Amino acid sequence: MANAIRTGVTVLDFRHVAHHSQVCSAWESNIFTSMICQLIMAKIESSVVIDAPSDRVWEIISDIDNEPKFWKGTKTVRNITVKNDTIEREITIAFRDQKCLQTVRLFPKERVEAVFTKGIIDGSKSITLTSKDGKTNLDVMWDIKMTGIMGMFTGMVKKHIKSGTELALENIKKEIEK
Repeated sequence: MANAIRTGVTVLDFRHVAHHSQVCSAWESNIFTSMICQLIMAKIESSVVIDAPSDRVWEIISDIDNEPKFWKGTKTVRNITVKNDTIEREITIAFRDQKCLQTVRLFPKERVEAVFTKGIIDGSKSITLTSKDGKTNLDVMWDIKMTGIMGMFTGMVKKHIKSGTELALENIKKEIEK
């Protein structure tokens, strides 16, 4: 937000929109020249090594109803349908208390995949477990973008999601290793 010049009115400030979240192409013909910009997906990766067997880590990450305890960007979770290892749910995210629909699939003791199906976020989050020598590597991969007019803020939101993911992984690690 910024103040409009000499008016005191607060307006959106687009000066800091991350240009790396856009791909632009110039199109020319004999009758017009245009610039088409397309927002690309933000890829976010983070991981942590937890000193515990994968079964213990799976207990925590597969309890998706408890997600707000670790993921501060998720305020509430409401399951709509549960069918085997697939859950349709509504989550409220911290960004302006927006509601998003997700389809979450559990791949027992391997990974949790959440696909955003409706709302301000489009894309997916995948949490993967790999174990070695009694320890578990927990990897998180986001492939997302903001929808609609909010798409121009994908680059800015990426930083917040990255730091929130790192905090969530540290909180999960602390919970398991205590």
